[in-house]
Amino acid sequence: MGKKLLYLLLIVAVSGLTGFFAAKKTLDRRIGEEDAAAAVIDSKASAKKSVPQRRIEVTDVPNFSDAAESAVQAVVYVKVTQRANYQQSGSLLDLIFGFAQTPRDQVGLGSGVIIRPDGYIVTNNHVVAGADEIEVTLENNKVYPAKLVGTDPATDIALIKINAEDLPVVPLGDSDDLRLGEWVLAIGSPYDLRSTITAGIVSAKGRSMPNYDGQYRVESFIQTDAAVNPGNSGGALVNAAGELVGINTSIISRTGSYTGYSFAVPVNIVSKVVDDFIEFGEVQRAMLGISIIDVNAEVAAQANLAEIDGVYVANVQKDGPAEKGGIVQGDVIREINLNPVHNSAGLQEQLSRLRPGEKAVVTVLRDGHQHELIVTL
Repeated sequence: MGKKLLYLLLIVAVSGLTGFFAAKKTLDRRIGEEDAAAAVIDSKASAKKSVPQRRIEVTDVPNFSDAAESAVQAVVYVKVTQRANYQQSGSLLDLIFGFAQTPRDQVGLGSGVIIRPDGYIVTNNHVVAGADEIEVTLENNKVYPAKLVGTDPATDIALIKINAEDLPVVPLGDSDDLRLGEWVLAIGSPYDLRSTITAGIVSAKGRSMPNYDGQYRVESFIQTDAAVNPGNSGGALVNAAGELVGINTSIISRTGSYTGYSFAVPVNIVSKVVDDFIEFGEVQRAMLGISIIDVNAEVAAQANLAEIDGVYVANVQKDGPAEKGGIVQGDVIREINLNPVHNSAGLQEQLSRLRPGEKAVVTVLRDGHQHELIVTL
């Protein structure tokens, strides 16, 4: 009986130990599985943290608010009236029965930019040409009569003045520093929509238009894709810093409205024209006394030029500034005062900044060698 009881107790003890070790093994396996799962979760979380998650801030996208709010204060609305000729024409019967039409005043609209706090405003020549009356409305809706100071059809720039003081101005920038693709704002009053602001980029520099009438032109336009329409003429083209870099003047369009490209006169040309108006009453324009051709593939081949760049001197005026300075036929002008010249528009732009009597360093390419010549304009 004692042996059986002892044997029974031994069996119970062995079974208990076996169950204990089995349960412990199961528990250890579960703990290991949970630890492994936790490790996977931790690794995924840390991997997620290690991948840079870029959050777009407001500063990451173009913001022109400061430039627009500042510059728009100095862009004005220009109304131009050209009085009709009231001298009646036609017979007495025409007048009695109303067959003769009464002429009406012609009214034109445009924009302008205040460049000095004492009332000087720059606009386009074609905005104010032939005007009998000019009226300027400021951004604060104050209205002033304006007088014409000067016009320059060659650059399509005009200067007018109102009798006012302490006006807001747009600071002048440097159009030479403009880069292709740089953001710009066009500000004006298209279709009588006052203080309209549009944005675009600089699409090209040094553009010129076909000259169908043969009149002398100084054209080296800034081309942009900022929307410009009738009424924008004379308005401001400003950079992201709110600096004036051009005066909006024209568009290319088959419909008469904006279709993709607009053009502005560079401020470096504008500022010189304006200074001439104020100081001399007219534009002082320097000349070299040469006939030129843009260097293209054909010219480069005929003249045995290594590069298709610059302006080819086709003819030199006898006893003119260029001849006296040492420029000869066949030279290729590459720089004026160390500023690159890639085409005739670029050459005109550089010369338009200078006055008669001033000296200019003209860099030419001759027989494969570069020469720097000092020319008195």
